[in-house]
Amino acid sequence: MNSRAPSSLAALTLGAIGVVYGDIGTSVLYAVKEIFGSGHVPFTHANVYGVLSIIFWTLTTIVSLKYVVLVLRADNAGEGGLIAMLALAANAVKDKPALRRSLLVIGIFGTSLFYGDGVITPAISVLSAVEGLTVISPALHHYVIPLTLLVLLVLFAVQKRGTGGIGRYFGPITLLWFLAVAALGISHIVHHPEILGALSPHHALRFLWEQPGTSFIILGAVVLAVTGAEALYADLGHFGKKPIRLAWFSVVMPCLTLNYFGQGALLLADPSAVSNPFYRMAPTWALLPLVALATMATVIASQALISGAFSVTKQAIQLGYLPRLNLRHTSVRDTGQIYIPFVNWALFTAIVLAVVMFKSSSNLASAYGIAVTLDMLITTTLTFFVIRHAWKYPLWLCVTATGAFFLIDLAFFSSNMLKLFHGGWFPLVIGGGVFTLMMTWKQGRRLMSKAQQAESLDLNGFLDAVFVEPPLRVPGVAVFMTAEPGIVPNALLHNLKHNKVLHEQNLFVTVRSHQVPWIGFNERLEVEPLGHDCWAVTIHYGFKNDPDVPAALEPLRLRGCELQPMTTSYFLSRDVVTPTLGGGMAPWREKLFAAMHHNAAGAAAFLHLPANAVVELGSKVEI
Repeated sequence: MNSRAPSSLAALTLGAIGVVYGDIGTSVLYAVKEIFGSGHVPFTHANVYGVLSIIFWTLTTIVSLKYVVLVLRADNAGEGGLIAMLALAANAVKDKPALRRSLLVIGIFGTSLFYGDGVITPAISVLSAVEGLTVISPALHHYVIPLTLLVLLVLFAVQKRGTGGIGRYFGPITLLWFLAVAALGISHIVHHPEILGALSPHHALRFLWEQPGTSFIILGAVVLAVTGAEALYADLGHFGKKPIRLAWFSVVMPCLTLNYFGQGALLLADPSAVSNPFYRMAPTWALLPLVALATMATVIASQALISGAFSVTKQAIQLGYLPRLNLRHTSVRDTGQIYIPFVNWALFTAIVLAVVMFKSSSNLASAYGIAVTLDMLITTTLTFFVIRHAWKYPLWLCVTATGAFFLIDLAFFSSNMLKLFHGGWFPLVIGGGVFTLMMTWKQGRRLMSKAQQAESLDLNGFLDAVFVEPPLRVPGVAVFMTAEPGIVPNALLHNLKHNKVLHEQNLFVTVRSHQVPWIGFNERLEVEPLGHDCWAVTIHYGFKNDPDVPAALEPLRLRGCELQPMTTSYFLSRDVVTPTLGGGMAPWREKLFAAMHHNAAGAAAFLHLPANAVVELGSKVEI
């Protein structure tokens, strides 16, 4: 099953330009500035050629070859992204439990780092765009941070309304952005066409050979040119391989190359332009419109990342790595458009903190890169296990295909580690915090399930005993939601104890999420008759499906069990978690899990249960 609506190739390609390439497309604002502004590269013509050649071949190697050619092939039922890749790799090695557990931990850590990246990207993108005001007039410097925060506030405030209304403009505006940056580049290349000689890889190789130490250091700034490459894979399910590839090779790559080489031509003519080579390329009359266009482009790039954070959070909840959160659909036509208030404002708070702490795009560039390159390393690692164990390619080919990319990613990551104490710790702290929450929730749920099973009664045996002397049967259908199949729900015990009745028809429903994106309706239900008009039902969902229990149970009417709104009740157990000493997790993690469980959104809304038909009964669980 695929989430994409039928559309023309041209429309999908335009959409991919707007959503997929917003982040990497705005890197021209700061990448060259940070490489030469670092002070590590002596300003000579040979070094300009060398740096441009390194940027071009980095784009070619990492984006074109690794992501566009190789990684896009690793789709999980048409879906992409680190969680989809993780599911593929984990399923490929399911006969190796220890390896599978290790890959799951690595993949979840990579997913956690996405949130660190999600904080730095909007901050550095919008801030670098607004900094163009200082090129117009240095006196406007004091307005840069307040205006940046205002733009970000408006961006996050409109999230609850959804992006359906303005989303149609993302593609055209970003296309205009790419055409504008290409035009700026061409306007300077025509005066120094010899700069195109930097397309030859020998300039990059010479720079690396003659200045290995400098080369290693500047890789931390060069990687700024490819940040956003992970979005190629993450947005696979929205657009498909062909539009993403077509957008890259026909528009994005040529336009970025022209702009980077135009900045190089400007630096050859005017070395003082290194302070902000992107904006210095523009004529004075075009500066203000360019700042406005750059701000719109960076807002669109940030929007794609915010939407990605909502999507990743939903997938993590489905897979059992985060507690249920209040989730709202912002479009009746596109179920993929969601809004999660907690994630929205937590991201905004962290981004404001980043802008206020680091104060400039140059300082933020020092914090940028570690999380991105570590994610790239993890993607390459998981890709090896997919092509080796799922696709069954020969070992030598798998090692060759991913080994080269692994070494390149490792070099970029190692270089970025030099930034660790200059701001690189910031996204790592965020990612580490999210990882701790995810692993605590997963392990806490496992302990909770173990505790419940230890104290539970077998459902079949219990029903046999109950129907020896059956209680009063009342009209209607009772749906008992239970986390584990085959055990007696606490809600049923409470109902019999206090109300001393049993409904005419009873469903014992367990919801299962799987490491595949989609599970179709034909595979959704698993039904086991228990006798006496009772059924054990398991509902299966992929991590991209939207859980909707009433809709999933509709086919049961063929078995004589019709869920009428006025005669159906849904019984839930509202568990209270009590941490205990000994066993389980560390005491602080048990308390953290208990707090997360207490503050989790109700299951009723998450499972789309009708609010006026839900009965919640409490129980205590010790872990």
